[in-house]
Amino acid sequence: MTVNADFLVRCITRLESTCEALQERDPSDVFYDSLTGVAVREFERVLQQSGSLLKKRLRPYFASNREVDQLTYKDSFRHAVKHGLIPVEVCERWFAYRDNRDDGSNDSGEGFAETTLKLLPGFISDARVLAKVIAEATDD
Repeated sequence: MTVNADFLVRCITRLESTCEALQERDPSDVFYDSLTGVAVREFERVLQQSGSLLKKRLRPYFASNREVDQLTYKDSFRHAVKHGLIPVEVCERWFAYRDNRDDGSNDSGEGFAETTLKLLPGFISDARVLAKVIAEATDD
């Protein structure tokens, strides 16, 4: 079984391009705020897509699709570690990304955006690696 991660890869590429555009702007520039909003939305989209597609990648390790569908976001990553798809350190970083997003839903203001922007370089790198893991063919 192969999971199609093309949309995820496109989202990661958009996020990376947005980050590059942000680096070229002064924070006082009116477009900086717009780009920050785009970056935060893409961060959330990549986070959501990563969790959803990881569940699909985990299906061969479970007796039924229903079991996989009932996994929480973090449980999906725990099972990815259990089955050797990702190392523990990577899993812990994904937990931190998710926690940032969850904390941000309570603070959708400037603090959340600034924290998210600081996470993006590592997040983009981790997302690219995870997209490759997700797209790997399985023996089922």
